[in-house]
Amino acid sequence: MPLWVYYSIIAVSIVSVVVLITWAWRVLNGLWLRPKKLEKCLREQGLNGNSYRLFFGDVKEICKMTSQAKSKPINFTHDIAPRVLPFVHQVVTNYGKNSFIWMGTTPRVNIMDPEKLKEIFSKIYDFQKLNASPLVKLLATGLPSYEGEKWATHRKIISPAFHLEKLKNMSAAFYLCCSDMICKWESLESKEGSIELDVWPYLQTLITEMISQTAFGSSYDEGRKIFELQREQAELVMKVALSSYIPGWRFLPTKIKKRMKEVDKELQASLKGIINKREKAIKAGEAISGDLLGILLESNFKEIEEHGNDKNAGMNLQDVIEECKIFYSAGQETTSVLLVWTMVILSRYPSWQERAREEVLQVFGKNKPEYDGLNHLKIVTMILYEVLRLYPPSISLYRTVHEETKLGNLILPAGVQLCLPAILIHHDCELWGDDANDFNPNRFAEGISKATRGQVSFFPFGMGPRMCIGHNFSMIEAKMIVSVILQHFSLEPSSCYAHAPFSSITLQPQYGAHIILRKL
Repeated sequence: MPLWVYYSIIAVSIVSVVVLITWAWRVLNGLWLRPKKLEKCLREQGLNGNSYRLFFGDVKEICKMTSQAKSKPINFTHDIAPRVLPFVHQVVTNYGKNSFIWMGTTPRVNIMDPEKLKEIFSKIYDFQKLNASPLVKLLATGLPSYEGEKWATHRKIISPAFHLEKLKNMSAAFYLCCSDMICKWESLESKEGSIELDVWPYLQTLITEMISQTAFGSSYDEGRKIFELQREQAELVMKVALSSYIPGWRFLPTKIKKRMKEVDKELQASLKGIINKREKAIKAGEAISGDLLGILLESNFKEIEEHGNDKNAGMNLQDVIEECKIFYSAGQETTSVLLVWTMVILSRYPSWQERAREEVLQVFGKNKPEYDGLNHLKIVTMILYEVLRLYPPSISLYRTVHEETKLGNLILPAGVQLCLPAILIHHDCELWGDDANDFNPNRFAEGISKATRGQVSFFPFGMGPRMCIGHNFSMIEAKMIVSVILQHFSLEPSSCYAHAPFSSITLQPQYGAHIILRKL
């Protein structure tokens, strides 16, 4: 054998061994050494939780407990954390508020201290949102998921669409949609003057129609089609979400994944068609529509012009598509769940229902609720806040740190995630008193600041610079709908109702919301 061949074989062997050792080290470090190092760091700072378990961490137990919790309804109670967030609730019960869980190889620290929460919400560049998974990106990757300069630019462009004056102009569309739903309910009325039905699908449809009208205006029918696709995509995402933790699962071709790609393609095409048509109309000098899409496009054109038509300025077509998807997924989910829990609770608390109705009739009589009058509904607002406290649309918010970061008395290593469990914080007796699990709107009689004693303990729409941009939109919708319903019907609990809150992107009624409506 020539000497050079011999040395070549040795060189290749050495390189192969080095590569193998390097790969083995990375696997060992990623799956064991680094997680154990992070665990030691957290425990030394007084944080407690389960010991790290190879690869899966606590995920298997999380999936098991979530599945068991969803297997049957519970007695009617507002103490719903054990059902909707069972594993975190158990960890906090066993280890205290200064605790953590394992999402695979990554520790996730539970943050429930108001001062630390305040710091997280205010320092948005230190505590960033988790990178959206491929599954979530299929739903939308708009404003809520962006960071840094892109987030700031999109927030600036979108903000005009949610100015109160713009929302005022949309209130007429809100009312028309409400009236249509009321007419449908009245058509179902029995001889006894009552209706027993599951209000949940009606409220979902109502909010869909409201957003379709206010987001796309003249393209209303196309907007409804887009929402139907969005809803199907959300259902598909939830079906496969837990399975994504199985090694190699994301590489497997399945019927569900194929359908998800088809839905996404159809969504993209539909939105491109609407947006391109609207952009051509604006460029042709046609009047800009006052719907959300029209206002957004107008704001975007101004942003691009300010930067001298810089290619990187403003939003591109794909950006606008993602923001339109967010109009639906965020707008529909948040308001519809607020309304459904409000109706369930009002049916159970007739005295509060009557107080709210008296206020609505005092402000509006039997007439159309006007925008300005909605701001004078103090009792209705108190009730909505209390519902948001007990049944927050998002039961937890999540953040991550990309480099070692100080948070209060904690030093968080790079890569650690944070869980802000709203459902636990909103029900914390130390923050809200011994009646934390009771429905008591009076706690909001003097506003949120008084109710929270100035602490960060109530954040159904988030807080700080990244507070949900559509929170006023959602509250106006909710006040309008509650007012119209109370003008026409009294609400009573149905024996068919099964109390089963569960988290499916938002906090929803697993078996619907059966209520008896009596015509007034």
